[in-house]
Amino acid sequence: MSYNIQSPSETVSLLVGGGTMGTDIATVLLRAQSRTTIVEPNQLAHDGIKNRVLHNLKAIGREDNIALLEVVDTLESVAWADMDLVIEAIPEKLELKQALFRDLERLARPDTVLCSNSSSFPISDIAEGLETGSRMIGLHFFMPAHIVPLVEVVLGKRTDPELGELLVNLMRRCGSVPVLIRKDIPGFLANRLQHAIGREIYSLIESGIVSPEDADAAVRFGFGFRYIAAGPIMQKEIAGWDVHAAAGGTIYPDLSNAAILPEVVAAKVRNNKFGMKTGEGFYKWTPESMAQEKDRYDAALRKGLDILSADLPEIQP
Repeated sequence: MSYNIQSPSETVSLLVGGGTMGTDIATVLLRAQSRTTIVEPNQLAHDGIKNRVLHNLKAIGREDNIALLEVVDTLESVAWADMDLVIEAIPEKLELKQALFRDLERLARPDTVLCSNSSSFPISDIAEGLETGSRMIGLHFFMPAHIVPLVEVVLGKRTDPELGELLVNLMRRCGSVPVLIRKDIPGFLANRLQHAIGREIYSLIESGIVSPEDADAAVRFGFGFRYIAAGPIMQKEIAGWDVHAAAGGTIYPDLSNAAILPEVVAAKVRNNKFGMKTGEGFYKWTPESMAQEKDRYDAALRKGLDILSADLPEIQP
């Protein structure tokens, strides 16, 4: 099968879902001049979607590309004969995603690439029952998608391997940093790493060894600080594997290997302490403190992006 996703400016893209993630992914495509349509059923949200994307594009001096954006309210309103690439960004409910991809398979050209931004469901499960599973692939971005460079390209059990390489190249030309996941495993790559670290942190908090504040500080101002300069493998190349091996011999046997969610987290969920969205998690939040932290977080991400800018791919429409 030949797929028309060689060049962003020659690729016509569709985002299904006009929420925060969908609009930010649209920004990634639009900054590389990919003509993009967003499907959002709520017509009252259309102006807000356009304004958010325009705001994102203005921040990087590419506001003129907003002319390449269209927002429609139904799949039937899409110019399907033109669509080369579809990215699903709807809520994380498996049955909803499966139903959507059945519709996409029916509506899209046979050579249109069908992608899911799912962060939790195996791509093979979403593609179950599709007749053209070879063109179904994971394309997982991280919030905020237009600032965080990483995107995971995930091969399902039936995905055409060539499609993975093509998407890696396309995302690199969009200015993102793609990584190819060659086996459809739970959590893919980055989320597995995050959960491995999280499991150990929750164990230490639950055991009363550290506070949430100290755990956050250890990551931000310790090894996390170094990771902006070098990833975990490269950092050990610099420090020396002999040092790592010696430390690992002592630490590995004592690490948490819990196979279920730690009670310190499960209790938060049971008690509706979800974090900012409910006003309390490990920390307590007010509208003022939430706004302040979100502003600090966004500013820090942008400064981090500036630091990494020399290592990022150049946008190539």
